[in-house]
Amino acid sequence: MGHFYLPGRGLGGEAGGRVGPAQLRGPAVSSSSPGVPGWGEAGTIAEATVRVTWTKGLCLSPGQDSQSGGHIGPVGKPAPGDQIMWASWWFWPLVAICTADQFRDQAVQIMQDTPAIDGGVTVHPATLTSTSLVHGGDFKSAPCTQEDFEAKQASALPLPQGKTYPFRALSSVTWPGGGAQLRCSPMLRHNDLPWQLLKSFNNQLLDTRANLSSLAHTHTNIPKLKAGFVGGQFWSAYTPCDTQNKDAVKRTLEQIDVIHRMCQLYPETFVCVTNSTGIRQAFQEGKVASLVGVEGGHSIDSSLAVLRALYQLGMRYLTLTHSCNTPWADNWLVDTGTDTAQSQGLSSFGQSVIKEMNRLGVLIDLAHVSVATMKAALQLSKAPVIFSHSSAYQLCQHRRNVPDDVLQLVKQTGSLVMVNFYNDYVSCKAEANLSQVADHLDHIKAVAGAGAVGFGGDFDGVSRLPSGLEDVSKYPDLVAELLRRKWTEAEVRGALADNLLRVFEEVEQVSNHTQAPGEEVIPLTQLEPSCRTQYGYSKSSGKHLQPGALLASLVPLLLCQGLL
Repeated sequence: MGHFYLPGRGLGGEAGGRVGPAQLRGPAVSSSSPGVPGWGEAGTIAEATVRVTWTKGLCLSPGQDSQSGGHIGPVGKPAPGDQIMWASWWFWPLVAICTADQFRDQAVQIMQDTPAIDGGVTVHPATLTSTSLVHGGDFKSAPCTQEDFEAKQASALPLPQGKTYPFRALSSVTWPGGGAQLRCSPMLRHNDLPWQLLKSFNNQLLDTRANLSSLAHTHTNIPKLKAGFVGGQFWSAYTPCDTQNKDAVKRTLEQIDVIHRMCQLYPETFVCVTNSTGIRQAFQEGKVASLVGVEGGHSIDSSLAVLRALYQLGMRYLTLTHSCNTPWADNWLVDTGTDTAQSQGLSSFGQSVIKEMNRLGVLIDLAHVSVATMKAALQLSKAPVIFSHSSAYQLCQHRRNVPDDVLQLVKQTGSLVMVNFYNDYVSCKAEANLSQVADHLDHIKAVAGAGAVGFGGDFDGVSRLPSGLEDVSKYPDLVAELLRRKWTEAEVRGALADNLLRVFEEVEQVSNHTQAPGEEVIPLTQLEPSCRTQYGYSKSSGKHLQPGALLASLVPLLLCQGLL
């Protein structure tokens, strides 16, 4: 242990947290520190020189160091072996570092205490359900019953710290005796892990290398999900654009299948759900709520029947395009000039897709689409929409991002933008950092409101991630940054999951399964040449084709037969 000397300059509040390898931590600054002249109200330091005891593991504030017995007090004669340094020039950086970790601790507390969903509704004791709080990376499930509550009520004691408790799905509950208030803050994300499982293991989950508890070289595995307090995932059933007009539907079915098998092989961790009620139940059971998102409208092969079939298999959001046009919607590359607009946003059939998604209760995802498609869908949909992994165009002029005029429509419709962490969409450069991701969250909040913000991640779907957000375990650090920027706990909880849950519930409310399903069929002439058959496009309907269109419809068949 050594000592150094600092001239104090108005330190206030808490100074606690980890500081690099030294792991400095300390108690709150208090105006009641005994025997320390020069300390002002609310724990400020007046213009006085104080001696600070430097102890590994502590960022010390005036008063007694309870762990080491060291003392911080007025400057006296240095003790033998003291290291004396007049260091006013670095005093504030030290304070900033110590205080910064206060926000990290607060972030962990928010995500530890109540990583479940309540939708803002108070959970009364009679309906109290939960799983365990998470401390120190522990992730154990335990029932929370009426008896648990009554036992706690009888004890009338605050919740002690540093233990695992069977209380998670609570909302604004204050235990008798002045205990901690617990509120729910689930985390729901877009994640491309199934695509990595296809590329690396051909979806063979029984391969020992594909064990999700020890999976290496990915942004996501079970330990990382737990460390990041991730309580829900929209697993992406993604298939690339080069499958369009070929085997896109087959590939999509295989990716939905691997998501279902993840839930079957790891039932202690994942549970596949299809609605907001299922999400809540999953959190009560202490499991990761797992939903299916289909990333790319080419996966429905321009068929409302396929759309409905994917819904029956659990799909709850559909991204209208990936990085290619569909025959009925334009993608973001149209705005760069790389692709040519085919539908000027949405074609007539594309509008039918939107209406059928509303009827079914499928979230409309506008990540990857052109600005014209964004506006058309926002104006047509009866329910809010999402951008599952897009950032703010104002901060990074990449066409995958959302411009401010569209953010205004997001605000008007109660929709949601879930910020993508891919460096190219965050900084428009190969390198980015956590603070820049927070800038995007700040900007969307400022333009569209706190209810329009979410986390999109795109883990295991991108090649470059910001420093500080290298994998799913890093979410608490991003939450800490938002707290440092004066986000309220309610706003943080909204970004974690409450905003997405609100949108999901509104989509469910708009759905109407008693309404007759859409039967619109896309014209054959709007489908790109391929080796598809033409059943349903009967001879009788073919009589109404123009001669040129009829010849065009025959070209793919002739190509497949090698006759051209």
